Amino acid sequence: MAIKKDPYRDYGIATRAVHTGTDYDEGTGAVRRPLHMANSYRLPDDLSKVNYSSTDLLMYSRNGNANQQWLEEKIASLHGADDAIVLASGVGALHALFWTLLKSGDRVVYPKVSYMAVYRMFHELFNRKFGVETVMTDMTDLDAVRKAITPGTRLVHIETPDNPTNCVSDIAAIAEIAHENGALVSVDNTFASPINQRPLALGADFVIEALTKFINGHGDAQGGAIISNDLETMDRIRYEAQVNVGAVISPFNAWQIFRGSVTYPLRMKQINASAQKIAEWLEQRENVTFVSYPGLPGNAGHALAKRQMTEGFGGVISFGIRADDKAVERFCAALKVVTFAVSLGHDESLIFPQPSYDERIDLYPAQFRNGFIRFSVGLEEPGDIIRDLDQAFRSIGL
Repeated sequence: MAIKKDPYRDYGIATRAVHTGTDYDEGTGAVRRPLHMANSYRLPDDLSKVNYSSTDLLMYSRNGNANQQWLEEKIASLHGADDAIVLASGVGALHALFWTLLKSGDRVVYPKVSYMAVYRMFHELFNRKFGVETVMTDMTDLDAVRKAITPGTRLVHIETPDNPTNCVSDIAAIAEIAHENGALVSVDNTFASPINQRPLALGADFVIEALTKFINGHGDAQGGAIISNDLETMDRIRYEAQVNVGAVISPFNAWQIFRGSVTYPLRMKQINASAQKIAEWLEQRENVTFVSYPGLPGNAGHALAKRQMTEGFGGVISFGIRADDKAVERFCAALKVVTFAVSLGHDESLIFPQPSYDERIDLYPAQFRNGFIRFSVGLEEPGDIIRDLDQAFRSIGL
């Protein structure tokens, strides 16, 4: 079931984050829609026209739940899109899209540097299990992209900025090449998030957001979304992947992400500004071997990022230090304000080392192969984060 038309579509993103999907509770008149922890909903008296595998009627939570649908309205609005499907996780959303679009014999082109689950799906699962031709390429190199996207390619998947190296790919140029060859384009937008980048406006056909990250922003609920203006394919995804594979989001997680998303634009403004300041400080730090952040003028993707990222450059900084794996771990463990943990986009800053023994390390650009750290900037005072990083550097003699 496609979402309702957004009455706030012509308003700013902060207004849409507050109001889209929100309404009075019909039962009580409360100004907040409630959490409905129901598996089943009342069926109509006449069942002769009910399709039990469809999502056009609230009947069973795997077919859709009320909190999910209200969140879908908000996520579509944040992207200025016609439709959104919210599922149990970002990986669930990626799988749902790939599962629906691809069949045996299809060709998919995907980045050399990408989220681990995407690497696993294409490098190991879709090709071995389903006979999908999976082709890895450097998405930051348009010549390489042109060679990889041949006529008959079904899907081109982009991740920009990518995880974990933070390199930038040209969405508009890749979309043009893909469409000339009859391919669809999907973009994982998690690092940028919709306040900073809207891939549909740059020519993408589908966008994936890990709602677990910046949009929820509180590190307490998992969810993922597929966003598109292709309503026919979105209906297929609901039928094939949501209902009949079952990566449905729980009402509680949908309710929590809905609540977190209200402050998302405000949080991202703070995170963008803090990340820029911290990246500039890291760039001047002795024994920092590189800083990969699209907001830095010396960054290889800076000019492109200025064209396709609208409000800021995101909250993730990738950087290297002159240290081996064990010293990098000691650096991360010495931090007091920054939390040593996986994930990103939370209210607290998170840091995670990318070890030199990672099985994909040879796919990364050379400077990322030693002392590499991924850092997600949170809502703490940037000066406090910088002081914390400084004392951690000194604790390992850097």
